[in-house]
Amino acid sequence: MKTKKPTPYNQLSKEEFFLSGHRACQGCAEALAVRLVQKAAGRDTIVACATGCMEIVSSPFPFTSWNLPWIHVAFENTAAVASGVEAGLKALMRKGKLPQRDIKVIAMAGDGGTSDIGLQALSGALERGHNLTYVCYDNEAYMNTGIQRSSATPFGASTTTSPAGKKVPGQITWKKNMPEIAVAHQIPYVATACPSYPIDLIQKVQKAISKPGPAYIHILSVCPTGWRIPSNLAIKVGRLAVRTGIFPLYEVEDGIYRITQKTSKLLPVKEYLTIQGRFRHLTEELISQIQERVNQEYELLLKKVAMTQGEKKEE
Repeated sequence: MKTKKPTPYNQLSKEEFFLSGHRACQGCAEALAVRLVQKAAGRDTIVACATGCMEIVSSPFPFTSWNLPWIHVAFENTAAVASGVEAGLKALMRKGKLPQRDIKVIAMAGDGGTSDIGLQALSGALERGHNLTYVCYDNEAYMNTGIQRSSATPFGASTTTSPAGKKVPGQITWKKNMPEIAVAHQIPYVATACPSYPIDLIQKVQKAISKPGPAYIHILSVCPTGWRIPSNLAIKVGRLAVRTGIFPLYEVEDGIYRITQKTSKLLPVKEYLTIQGRFRHLTEELISQIQERVNQEYELLLKKVAMTQGEKKEE
């Protein structure tokens, strides 16, 4: 059960639960995000992991990078398996077959396994109120199988299934807003995070696992291979995503919005887009179109913060 108070990040155990030796690409920010999430969650954790990059790189038979109970599940049923684990633990403790203790259940999947293939199971788990934390590691495409587009692929990005051509500028739909879909389920905690801001990420994971009921964390995981950037720029690109407003860092706790990484003035999205090969075909007109969309969405987020904070003060 989620009853313990969050551990301050500077008091986290030095023990590692996602170990080195895995086969992730050089500069993979997703591997860093997984390490931080598991370090924040701690020892008494069971992880259900969908098929994807992290499953492939971390479990080449007969080896594993997981230093805690870890279950590889199919693309579509991560949340369902995690729900079953949570319900099973609850039943065993109720029957006295397991001692009462705080065992965290974490479901993890990429953007494909979350916003596409696994959305049905995720929605069901959130609606039923299972006491688990779902983490989406969003690298904005199906990277493990060849960089195919997903519903989380941003407008204008070139992938193997949304290639940029003379008439079609790559991906022609806008990125699905999974955090807001999670918020619509009226669960206790939803947050966005990025390993480029590790303390913010750790604090959010600690808060998520400490609150009763389901929690959802959406982590932007920069992929040097799929995004076509040098491996040493992964952290910089993640920071640019936040500072341009393309991926704002915020949390929604019991319906109250709060931006956790504020900037006095957003940087132009061009600084984020032009550093990546997947956007190198974009014209100035398309970049202006993306800038306008980002401005609109950021203003909407600010309005939600103001509205919910105002309601909180009135209470």
